[in-house]
Amino acid sequence: MKISPEQLLSFSSTDFHTRSLDLLRERTSQQNIDLEEIIRRIEVFQIAIPSAALGNGKSGNGRSRTGGEPRSLNEKLEDIGLLQQLTRKTNAVSIYIPWDLPEDFKEVRGLADELNLKFDTMNSTRFQDPNQKELAKLGSLGNPDKSIREEAVAHNEEVINIGKKLGSKRLTVWMADGSNFPGQSNFRSTLGWTEESLREIYEFMPSDWELMLEYKPYEPNGYHTVVPDWGTSSLLAKRLGSRAKVLVDLGHHLPKTNIEQIVATLMYQNLLAGFHFNDSKYGDDDMNSGSIKPYQLFLIFCELIGGDQDKAQNWESISWLIDTSYNTQDPLVDLIQALEAITIAYAKALLVDRKQLLACQLNGEFSQAQEILQMAYLTDVRPLVCEARVRVGGAAEPLEAYRMLMIRNKLVQERGARSYHSIF
Repeated sequence: MKISPEQLLSFSSTDFHTRSLDLLRERTSQQNIDLEEIIRRIEVFQIAIPSAALGNGKSGNGRSRTGGEPRSLNEKLEDIGLLQQLTRKTNAVSIYIPWDLPEDFKEVRGLADELNLKFDTMNSTRFQDPNQKELAKLGSLGNPDKSIREEAVAHNEEVINIGKKLGSKRLTVWMADGSNFPGQSNFRSTLGWTEESLREIYEFMPSDWELMLEYKPYEPNGYHTVVPDWGTSSLLAKRLGSRAKVLVDLGHHLPKTNIEQIVATLMYQNLLAGFHFNDSKYGDDDMNSGSIKPYQLFLIFCELIGGDQDKAQNWESISWLIDTSYNTQDPLVDLIQALEAITIAYAKALLVDRKQLLACQLNGEFSQAQEILQMAYLTDVRPLVCEARVRVGGAAEPLEAYRMLMIRNKLVQERGARSYHSIF
């Protein structure tokens, strides 16, 4: 389904929004802040949606279904098109193979063009292939069996070839390789085999492609993972070449990890590939972005903006993707909430007086530096986010529009109450 321009127009800005925006202009008038420039930057900031996020995830274990879930890649593109109409914040989709293998590339490309969507990062998922040999439980790219490593490399090469047909230029690699018991694996050997396999994939990629290497401290293995942290990931990336960089998944960290420092360190080396936006309560979680640690998300964007302005790493070189698992709620509602939370954190970070902050840092004025960050963080930037969205044709309040237009009910009518596309 599509939302008509007339329907969207009925959810344009209100008098309350206008007054809120005028009040914000008045409050910031003495702070040397260019609100028009901030609105422009919010307008162009886009976040990709993964093809895996449009349903309720796992279908077993008595999971309840939302109903009206997409049953094919084409229907997933249609749902992302709905998100783009409402939010004007997501113009790309990230595909997981073989979960969402296109049956007709011409048809898929045509539908994406019709919906004004492009194809962002390709994701390999060899770790969940049910046709793997028994020894695949010992890993994929780092498996002791060379034939299984070759299968895993061939899968990634297939994903690259599919991505070339879709117009993508990035490959994300995450491995479930690791062990559950001391002595089960040889740390150095598995790391070496992993590097060899990644090198084959890297050399197979077209010269204008980038490899994004993800890390994860634990799960599904409880004792060790081959690429457990940003240090190991950056080590491998450096050994592969300049087109390999580190992907930061916000939920894939141990509790109390200083993720903003990791981001700054990667940008310092021009090694930051991009983000999987989500949140974490205990560790290695896939919760909704900004639902648990909104201040951390704000601080991460502060480092991103600072790194770009200081020419450590160019903003345009970074990939942005939501990566969450919604098993109990309407996934489109959760995605709208995530897009809003990410954009709000970004907008707040844009308000930081970086010149004054730098002066405080150099002069040791610690409390004043903290106040500068707090002033930006505590500012209600929703009028800016709303204004940016309305100016490019979105709904002033996307969630309100989604509910009042009864989009989920219409999707259930079109696809059925039991429709789903399980990937697990």
